[in-house]
Parts: sequence; C-alpha cells; structure tokens
Amino acid sequence: MTNEDRQPLVVARNVTRVLPAAVPVTLVHDIDLDIFGGEVMAITGPSGSGKSSLLYLLGLLDRPTEGRIEIDGADTAAMNSDALARLRLERLGFVFQFHFLLPEFSALENVMIPMRRLGRLDEASMTARATDLLGALDLGDLVRKRPDQLSGGQAQRVAIARALANDPAVLLTDEPTGNLDSKNSAAVFDIFEKLAREDGRAVVTVTHDLDLAGRADRRVELVDGTVVSDRHQH
Repeated sequence: MTNEDRQPLVVARNVTRVLPAAVPVTLVHDIDLDIFGGEVMAITGPSGSGKSSLLYLLGLLDRPTEGRIEIDGADTAAMNSDALARLRLERLGFVFQFHFLLPEFSALENVMIPMRRLGRLDEASMTARATDLLGALDLGDLVRKRPDQLSGGQAQRVAIARALANDPAVLLTDEPTGNLDSKNSAAVFDIFEKLAREDGRAVVTVTHDLDLAGRADRRVELVDGTVVSDRHQH
C-alpha cells in the first residue's frame, strides 16, 4: 500500500515558528509534511537548520506561529494545553539524546511513569506491560536496576521502552544515538525499524548521523528552517 492510499498520522501544513524579539527569529518556515505509519523518517540538515524546532512542533511541545498540525485528523490549533498534554500522552512517544531517566527509580518504574500519568491501567497491568516492553528490548534481567547501574546503550533502550509505554502511534526522537557508539547506535536504529515495520508506527528521528539517516525509509532535509528535500530512499 502506498502512502497515497493511507491516512497520515501527522499532518503539518504551512507551519512556521517565529521567536518574537527585537529582530524576530524564524526557526521553521512554511513547512508541509505528511507522516505515515510503517516508516522511519529521518530529519537531517546542518546545525541550526530547524530540525529540533520542527520535531518539537510535530510533537506538540511548541505551537506554530502560523499554520496547523493535525494528529489523527484532529486539528490541534483549537486545543487547550490540557488537551494537548493528553494527546501527547496517548498518541506520541519521545526519545531524546539524553535518556532523562529518573535516577531514584528502577528501569521498570521509569517505564511505568507515563502509564501512571495516563491512568488507564491498574498496578498489575502496568507492571506487566513495563516488564514486557523491557523484555522485548533485551532488558529483562535489568528491570530492577537504577539508571546509574546501566550502560549508555541500556539506558537509552529503557528510554525507548518508556516512550512506548502508552502504545503511541508516533515515536519522535531527537538525536537518539548522539551519545552512543556505533554499535549501540545501530542497535537503536534496528529497534526503530522494527517498530515501524512490525508495529506500523511512524518513527521520526532527527539525526546528524548520515549513515543512520541513509537507513531510513524517508529523508527530509532542512536548510534555514525550510524543507529542501523530501524523498523516499528504499
């Protein structure tokens, strides 16, 4: 099935973000994007080109100055901050360069945090789901370890498990391999491919690693806050 036959999970139309200042700074300008399930999309471009700014807009962490962003067909422009927070919690998962695990909690407890915030599952169900997610990422024997007892690659996989806690349709990742060596970077990208191919999720990753970007199904390149290239690679 081609993208033309499917409904996009995320739609950005004429999205612009300007920081107000004595001399306003345009972070992204007039961006149109459709993001589909089942593919890994890499966002690349030089430093300062607006990659992270775009990701934060797609993830509803920032609001556009102009244009609109739709998630599952719903226009987010009319939503208040509570509704946006709920939509992020239900439909979007985030992985950043730094894993941001809470140091006083075990791997299992860190993965359960988004589930607690959503409030859908009882304690036993949350524990079971977190255990399953960690097991699927080859962390089954580390569920009781705290972040300072994990390697960098292990901690980032816990962060991925946490991002998947509420079964999001879209995984948004910002330089997720930036602190990892090449072997762990490749392993993280293997996980992203599996999440797209087998689960039908959309995985959007901002990366400066051109080898990893080359593995993505689709690559969007930004220069000066504008999309200069959007192409499928495989």
